[in-house]
Amino acid sequence: MRAGLFWLNDRQWARIEPHLPSGLRGPERDDDRRNISGIIHMLQSGARWRDCPREYGPYTAVYNRFTAGASVGDGAPSSKRWPSPAKMPVALSLDSASIKAHRCASGGKGGEHSQAIGRSRGGPTTKIHALSDPLCRPVVLHLTPGQDADIAAAPDVLALAPPMSALLADKGYDGDNLRGEIVRRGAKQVIPNKSNRVVIHRFNKRAYKDQNVIERRFCRLNDFRRVATRYDKLARNFMAAVHLAARVAYWIN
Repeated sequence: MRAGLFWLNDRQWARIEPHLPSGLRGPERDDDRRNISGIIHMLQSGARWRDCPREYGPYTAVYNRFTAGASVGDGAPSSKRWPSPAKMPVALSLDSASIKAHRCASGGKGGEHSQAIGRSRGGPTTKIHALSDPLCRPVVLHLTPGQDADIAAAPDVLALAPPMSALLADKGYDGDNLRGEIVRRGAKQVIPNKSNRVVIHRFNKRAYKDQNVIERRFCRLNDFRRVATRYDKLARNFMAAVHLAARVAYWIN
């Protein structure tokens, strides 16, 4: 085994294998463990698919396995919800991160906006909106074009959210409609007040310190270079990359 390549160990593979589809029609699949290890390596390295190391087999097989998995993902191509990791409602953190879209990410079907690529000060970008639990594990992921405001995407994120005891978010989410939605869900709102707010809401500074969990989550996802920079033309494929990176970072390791 060549140094520098990612390979799923026995413990990791034991957690993945039971969830793979079985009984599918068509030709027999190639070595699942080798293919998935190759996909994770490519997400970490950020290399072109055609530069996939030979140890993982033909790069076309690795890439086709990745796109096949992306095409059967559940839900909308720009949204992903995990089963609630906690038995009881917990405090969840909401935030977003702007991801630079490489020029090779342009040209997706329907135009850039339909593929969650927008124009902001930094050029073409995609914004990842995330809801995380106290252990940094993702609960909801949602993609929008990079110029979309955080608070505008919040209702779509909350629509997928499980029951929660509180919602932690920064000043970008300080809006009466969003605060009202949080209260209707039976959760506490832990959001700082904007400087121009007329009606000041109570704010628990001690609870807000736990908001850093989502910042740590984004930092860890950015260790995967194909997540830190978007190369995929389709939002569906980029969401699959983010989803798999999160699985590896928080559920498999």
